[in-house]
Amino acid sequence: MGFAFAYRLILVVAVASVLGISLANKDWGSPNSNYTGWGWGWGWGWGSSKSNHTGQGFNNHPVNETQGPKKIIVGGSENWHFGFNYSDWAFNNAPFYFNDTLVFKYDPPSNTTFPHSVYLFSDRWSYLNCDLKRAKMVANATQGGGEGFEFVLKRWTPYYFACGERNGFHCKVGGMRFMVMPLFRWHY
Repeated sequence: MGFAFAYRLILVVAVASVLGISLANKDWGSPNSNYTGWGWGWGWGWGSSKSNHTGQGFNNHPVNETQGPKKIIVGGSENWHFGFNYSDWAFNNAPFYFNDTLVFKYDPPSNTTFPHSVYLFSDRWSYLNCDLKRAKMVANATQGGGEGFEFVLKRWTPYYFACGERNGFHCKVGGMRFMVMPLFRWHY
């Protein structure tokens, strides 16, 4: 009974946190105001020195963003490869929104490149341990070539991604894993 209560409490806190972050991205300034950002940068607070007061807030993403879904290349110019920290990349490129498309680009296997794949974990525990038993392969070793493999963030749930090659070695040692939680995109 105590475990069920703790689980529900964690779920409520997680939902409240995601909603709070979603609402924090909304521009609450009046239409006649020149000040369109809250100043939430690394300075944390009203009028932070990190804010340029033009809607550029956390991680230099526009606060008042009303654009539609985006295509985001996983790893940016680094693409999807062994030895890159994708958890840091995801943190630095957040937030991600519903219907954004993650594009995984990687070279097909050859004599000079190792194969890569994309797995989706069903739970946080499997993700943290790079345990592929309950993970689902969403892209095989050949699907990352050319324009890459596209994955659309369609649900309000954490997505746990990793490379499943070499029985999870790329996930465990190579940094090829990350988590995203899509947020609601506010339109005014």
